[in-house]
Amino acid sequence: MLNLTNVLRPWFARRIRASRGWYTPEGARQAQLGVLRHLLRKAARTEIGRSKGFGSMAGYNDFAAGVAPAAYPEYRQMVERMVQGERDVLWPGVCRRFAQSSGTSDGKSKFIPVTDDSLRTNHYRGASDVVAHYLDLYPQSNLFGGKCFILGGSFANELRNLPPGVKVGDLSANLIDGMNPAANLLRVPGKDVALMTDWTEKLPALVEASLHQDITNISGVPSWFLTVLREVIKRAGANTIHDVWPRLEVFFHGGIAFGPYREQYRAITDPARMRYLETYNASEGFFAVQDTLDAAGMLLLLDCGVFYEFIPVDLSGDYEGKPVPAWEVEKGMIYEMIISSCNGLWRYRIGDTVQIQSTSPLRITIAGRTKCYINAFGEELMVHNADAAIAEACRKTGAAVLNYTAAPVYAVSGTRGRHQWLIEWATEPQSVEDFADILDAELQKQNSDYQAKRSGGIFLDRLSITSARSGLFDDWLASTGKLGGQRKVPRLSNSRDIIESLLHIQ
Repeated sequence: MLNLTNVLRPWFARRIRASRGWYTPEGARQAQLGVLRHLLRKAARTEIGRSKGFGSMAGYNDFAAGVAPAAYPEYRQMVERMVQGERDVLWPGVCRRFAQSSGTSDGKSKFIPVTDDSLRTNHYRGASDVVAHYLDLYPQSNLFGGKCFILGGSFANELRNLPPGVKVGDLSANLIDGMNPAANLLRVPGKDVALMTDWTEKLPALVEASLHQDITNISGVPSWFLTVLREVIKRAGANTIHDVWPRLEVFFHGGIAFGPYREQYRAITDPARMRYLETYNASEGFFAVQDTLDAAGMLLLLDCGVFYEFIPVDLSGDYEGKPVPAWEVEKGMIYEMIISSCNGLWRYRIGDTVQIQSTSPLRITIAGRTKCYINAFGEELMVHNADAAIAEACRKTGAAVLNYTAAPVYAVSGTRGRHQWLIEWATEPQSVEDFADILDAELQKQNSDYQAKRSGGIFLDRLSITSARSGLFDDWLASTGKLGGQRKVPRLSNSRDIIESLLHIQ
């Protein structure tokens, strides 16, 4: 295959130069205010624009005063009208694509508009920025000397009687389906395989479609891609994936933390040749990309059709604080991120929390979900704490974790509360109890509130681990209709609903 890397490199380099214009707080302010002005002007004649007075808003202060932060339930009825073909509701024109995502506080799935503007200005530009930063970090790359293997979802959805031409499914399915045909020449598998619904049929089809290709890069969720790569290696009778694809050089990954999977990827790759670049691409938008070699956070993309605000996190719920714009965040703080975007969601609470790693430029790490933490005993344990601790426990014991979830066990007469971890092993440790000791100690290092509650065993007992049978998490996802694609198990929960439903089929 013709190597187009050097031909395309100057085009991608332009985006690197553009991004450096918003590396300072003042540059971030200018870039973000420009995005906000464009969004308000574009949506001024929509239903929400007229009701909120977008056309008369002079700037950020007017916008913040005129639009209250809101979660999906507040937008549900308007989005459902958009699904049925109404135009000019939250964004100009008719939207014909929607990303189905996991449930909300009212227990229903949400359907995120994927407008033509959000595809062009946000999702595809974000993907382009990923490549731009990768090529900037690795000048000797031959990324376009072969093909990209993109692991996507499908258009399976729970809606009935959709209007003609309306597509609802995973975000990845919408992105693959809407991709420029020229880009498809550099991608595998074909749409017929990429958009298959039944994972049991799709997995062998993915293997066959990619086995004899010259793959240089892969993109997807670490947990699902691990399964695919293992099947490719097995089918080829190889030892590592580089025996099958010798020119594979990078995994663009996102969706879940990579830490718990790092050693498993090392075992099936040639570590000297394999690189990893983290992305933050959610149903609601493409937000950030790793832009350094040391993975010191991801660069927030400030000129890609999204205006960001941040609410200081207080898990007790007693105080949230006033939202602040991107140019006013503080290093080290954890915030709930809210967005206003060219998909028509305004001051939308996406449910993710991020930690600010630097402000010049603005780099973030994903801290977890606003509803995905354990704070049953005042310990305020968040997903990034859990991921870091479990990765370290795996490193120290030689274990490998395929999937996990954790929940509180509440105190009863004569006992203290604790956390119960349900873990499916790829490689089980020699002693699960020793692993539990190490995990508990690492959690105390990661989280001072957890450490305080564990101190002396007065308030909180050491965690316990229940080993899950092989395939339990996949079976549970299948039972909820969410197996495959970018669907994933919640890592932490403040209630026992999820872990009990898993234990019920254990």
